[in-house]
Amino acid sequence: MPRRPAPAPAPAAWLLLAGLLCGGGGGGGGVWAARANKHKPWLEPTYHGIVTENDNTVLLDPPLIALDKDAPLRFAESFEVTVTKEGEICGFKIHGQNVPFEAVVVDKSTGEGIIRSKEKLDCELQKDYTFTIQAYDCGKGPDGANVKKSHKATVHIQVNDVNEYAPVFKEKSYKATVVEGKRYDSIVRVQAVDADCSPQFSQICSYEIVTPDVPFTVDKDGYIKNTENLNYGKEHQYKLTVTAYDCGKKRATEDVLVKVNIKPTCTPGWQGWNKNRVEYEPGTGALALFPNVHLETCDELVASVRATVELETSHIGKGCDRDTYSEKSLHRLCGAVSGTAELLPSPSSSLNWTVGLPTDNGHDSDQVFEFNGTQAVRIPDGVVSVNPKEPFTISVWMRHGPFGRKKETILCSSDKTDMNRHHYSLFVHGCRFIFLLRQDPSGEKKYKPAEFHWKLNQVCDEEWHHYVLNVEIPRATLYVDGISHEPFSVTEDYPLHPSRIETQLVVGACWQGGDLHMTQFFRGDLAGLTIRSGKLADKKVIDCLYTCKEGLDLQIPEDNGSGVKIEANPSQSMLTLEGEDVGVLEKALQHVAYLNSRQFPTPGIRRLKLSSTVKCLNEAACISVPPLDGYVMVLQPEEPKISLSGVHHFARAASEFESSEGVFLFPELRIISTITREVEPDGEKDEDPTVQESLVSEEIVHDLDTCEVTVEGDELNPEQEGLEVDLARLQHRGIEVSSSDLGVIFTGVDTMASYEEVLHLLRYRNWHSRSLLDRKFKLICSELNGRYVSNEFQVEVNVIHTANPMEHASHMAAQPQFVHPEHRAFVDLSGHNLANPHPFAVVPSTATVVIVVCVSFLVFMIILGVFRIRAAHQRAVRDQDTGKENEMDWDDSALTITVNPMETYEDQHSSEEEEEEEEEESEDGEEDDITSAESESSEEEGGEHGDPQTVNRQQQLEWDDSTLSY
Repeated sequence: MPRRPAPAPAPAAWLLLAGLLCGGGGGGGGVWAARANKHKPWLEPTYHGIVTENDNTVLLDPPLIALDKDAPLRFAESFEVTVTKEGEICGFKIHGQNVPFEAVVVDKSTGEGIIRSKEKLDCELQKDYTFTIQAYDCGKGPDGANVKKSHKATVHIQVNDVNEYAPVFKEKSYKATVVEGKRYDSIVRVQAVDADCSPQFSQICSYEIVTPDVPFTVDKDGYIKNTENLNYGKEHQYKLTVTAYDCGKKRATEDVLVKVNIKPTCTPGWQGWNKNRVEYEPGTGALALFPNVHLETCDELVASVRATVELETSHIGKGCDRDTYSEKSLHRLCGAVSGTAELLPSPSSSLNWTVGLPTDNGHDSDQVFEFNGTQAVRIPDGVVSVNPKEPFTISVWMRHGPFGRKKETILCSSDKTDMNRHHYSLFVHGCRFIFLLRQDPSGEKKYKPAEFHWKLNQVCDEEWHHYVLNVEIPRATLYVDGISHEPFSVTEDYPLHPSRIETQLVVGACWQGGDLHMTQFFRGDLAGLTIRSGKLADKKVIDCLYTCKEGLDLQIPEDNGSGVKIEANPSQSMLTLEGEDVGVLEKALQHVAYLNSRQFPTPGIRRLKLSSTVKCLNEAACISVPPLDGYVMVLQPEEPKISLSGVHHFARAASEFESSEGVFLFPELRIISTITREVEPDGEKDEDPTVQESLVSEEIVHDLDTCEVTVEGDELNPEQEGLEVDLARLQHRGIEVSSSDLGVIFTGVDTMASYEEVLHLLRYRNWHSRSLLDRKFKLICSELNGRYVSNEFQVEVNVIHTANPMEHASHMAAQPQFVHPEHRAFVDLSGHNLANPHPFAVVPSTATVVIVVCVSFLVFMIILGVFRIRAAHQRAVRDQDTGKENEMDWDDSALTITVNPMETYEDQHSSEEEEEEEEEESEDGEEDDITSAESESSEEEGGEHGDPQTVNRQQQLEWDDSTLSY
């Protein structure tokens, strides 16, 4: 058995032994001191500490104690041991940035220390800290700098929270809306927060409704619900006060107010549109119809919504508001070439074959002609010049109902006598639209397409529709409301037999030349019936003829239009919107507007309807939305007053009437249009009931479509007189001219300035003016097919005949012409120049001539009296009678007297003066007749006894008597 080795001496024993051996002797008992610092202090590798905010002492686990092996051993009592500083702990050092802690030595000999905060800690700012710490001893070597440091130990310190903050609600108040009669799992949720850092004090553990006796409760999560069914009749709104507690039982400093609104039982439908009348003022552009509308779905999960807006305009004009110009003018405005013959024009002096037809008796919209099954009109020869061999077009507006199965003819060209052959015909048969065209006998003798059939619901639905028929044998194409239709049936026939019988064109029936009576009468309404050579193949022109000037308009911003499908009918009277998002569809519907682009729209009511279909997630109609009904009221536009003004009475020499240029009838014509507006007083005058609104006239610009010049009295004799205009200067304008024995008619949509220029060119010629004394003409202009008519502007033209034809030229050159202008509205005439050198001059009025003659005669008598008094004193010896004869005798061999037979016309006044002084003018006219006879005798007397210089003044009608000697 091996021997166990002897135990090694303890380190302290070796240290003591070394001290004894090295300390030296001297004396009986020696004192030994340990001076060597050989060991580092020792710390635990990790410490965990807890500190409470608002406190500075940290509780560490384990405690902070540093050990050092250099400390002395106290086990031998025989030795006197002196403890040196090498074994003591002098301090601790903390490493880290911005560490709010410090370490302090409590006992150097034992190495005990503590950690404490240097500043006030806040858990809400920082909950924990981590840093390192070192201990160092007090020992020193021979050089005095041998301090030993321990390793770095890690310290983790957690800051404990104090419940210093109370709960605070996220919102200042809460609102909710519920429907009566229902129990909700959650109406509204209130939420509070706590600023404390620990879960114990930062969490909200409960809520409480402070308001007593309310049918609501709140759970720990803040959800409020009703405990009983709510009744709108009992209470419209509940106000609740709610508080909150954190888990430390600390109550919120401020309670929160919760408002619960009670709604009646929910009814799905459109809301935000309380008025059923929308007023539209002409000229204001687009007007939003549903600016604030929204859809109430009663919390149903909606998958899609389809909304349809309908505008009822079938009672306005021909289905909607359109320009009411003549169909011929509309064709020209829409870009169709000229050559259109209008078969149902508005009745006038030259176009009078529609006078006997019943009409709509109004001019707010197009003129409509009614056919009751017994009426028809014959079109005069020469109006239509269509050759059926060439392509041609028929267009018409028609409203027809299901009246029976008989043929009803719209347009028919048939034999005038002897036979009943129909050359071409347009008629309806039930709901069929049929066109018949028999081929000319000069063509090939074989069967060709002759009868084209279209079966259309539009023919018999009693609504207005626009039909355009393009005929180009062997084809015929029909456009109904801008949509093309091919015939479903075409019947062939043999060409007509040759004959020399003339044809008769009839509208509303068909003439039977063999039986000499009408047949196949039409029952319905027609308007705008035209026929023209050539095809109307341009779709843009056809759409232009049909397009309404009013309708629904939708302009959606780019950011609001996504996700909405929009559909509209051609007439813009129906608009459909469909989308999945209710909010997006509501915004789109808020931009639906009514728009009327006419300057003078047709006033009246347009019915409005909004209907909807709502589908839920199961693709079925889940809720029923009642429709909205209302109407758009188009207000009466401010009617324009068209005023014609200019020279209304003048005279010319007979030679001018017989010249190639003739006499211009309207040289200074001016056309203006005004509207009258009411202007309210400004400022404080509004409060004064005695202040009334003032009327202000404002000049506006618009087009004209007709100006008619008619002769008053006898009709024009084409063999010796006529009205002429330079047609070459009309080619670049949209104005056409037609003349007859009654006058001239200018037609076509153009500006007022263009009509002024055209009427300035109108001249009157008379090749036999010797027997002509005067001619009177009347001018009337209108807009929108007679809806707005101007005043009657009358012009009287007098012919000046000379007594000596040989001296006519020189005499007319010496004698100036005079102008008598008409007073114009809104023009202030400051004076009249009687010696007007204008080339279009007029003779003076009767009153002017009478005044001139009377004054001249008075001056003459004064001069004669003075002369006689002087002669009586100088020649007292002579016989008085002889003296008088001698003194009144003069040389009149060179005197030429021209007697104007037109000195009996009355003075003309402006239109405003005629309205105010009609009775006075009638009395003045009688006086003028009397004074005219007196003026003639006065002129004869002046011609025998007057001075030549005085006669010359009378001819010039000047009032300068400064050179007279009395």
